[in-house]
Amino acid sequence: MKTKNNPLYYILFIAIFAILLPAGYLSGLLSVNTISVWGRYFCFAIAALGIDLIWGYTGILSMCQAFFFCLGSYGIAMHLLLKKTVAAGAVLPDFMAWNKIDTLPLFWQPFHSFGWSLALCLLIPALFAFVIGFVLFRSRIKGVYMAIITQALTLAMWLIFLRNETNLGGTNGLTDFNTLLGYSLSSSSVKLALYMISFAVLCAAYFFCYRITNSKFGKVLQAIRDSESRISYAAYKVVDYKLAVFVVAALLAAVGGMLYLPQTGIITPGRMDVKASVEMVMWVALGGRGNLKGAVLGALLVNFLYSICTSLFPDSWLFILGFLFVITVLYFDKGFMGLLESIKQRFSPTRFKTPQTTH
Repeated sequence: MKTKNNPLYYILFIAIFAILLPAGYLSGLLSVNTISVWGRYFCFAIAALGIDLIWGYTGILSMCQAFFFCLGSYGIAMHLLLKKTVAAGAVLPDFMAWNKIDTLPLFWQPFHSFGWSLALCLLIPALFAFVIGFVLFRSRIKGVYMAIITQALTLAMWLIFLRNETNLGGTNGLTDFNTLLGYSLSSSSVKLALYMISFAVLCAAYFFCYRITNSKFGKVLQAIRDSESRISYAAYKVVDYKLAVFVVAALLAAVGGMLYLPQTGIITPGRMDVKASVEMVMWVALGGRGNLKGAVLGALLVNFLYSICTSLFPDSWLFILGFLFVITVLYFDKGFMGLLESIKQRFSPTRFKTPQTTH
């Protein structure tokens, strides 16, 4: 779904999140925890953009984006935990010592370096996405089967990450980080800086996706969504396009995960379980798939509602989310952005103008 590219949307977004919220914190009206929470929401919105690219614009319902998100988070978590371990004069992280591991596993070694950690946080999800996508798309798996298989893969990885033998913290995950590049993560100024960095990356990711969707590549993706068989007859290599957008979506999820970890201070396998995977898709569905603004709005609004509802009604969030999803599917199939556009058109001055007749 396309909407007019009204600059007012961008001005409001920047004014609220780049000016008003930081100003509210600096003036003492907002706590630093509120700033940090919104920084996490921006990370979810980055991942939602990737989901919108692959589902909203290409028509591929992938349920494994939460796995790629966690790969990015785990990579940064491993680096931070190793830095803390070295600073404490220890050889192994605490959870490895408790599990009676004698030497640091080989796959942990590159994460001593911040540069290598950043590179691996992008390369590993991209490699996983390439292998998964290559097998599935070459096998011509699509539709509901694609959703089931990718969800099954995520479930399998969740079970693997739960095991202590994986040496990634098991069910407890990785936590208790102190510093990032020498800066204390508990510092208010660092939390504000992470918030601003997350906001800047979200804006960059949005305009990157915007350029993609408005390019020839993006037009082919939309043609694949509308009629894959027709576009294949036009001599386009459909598999290559689907594989490329699948890898891009995985990278966006990984970037979101990398920024999420320092702001939340913990990553566990629960961030990639079935519920988390479905919720990420629902952000885009509620916001309006096939609309980049809708993906961002859906991720921010749904997570904001989650924070409110879990405080007021701790056991009712899934029912509330399910209700919103059903209402959206039945009455607002274009999501929140479609609803806003409908309201805007209904009250538009041009709607009430009477056509002029010429004599």
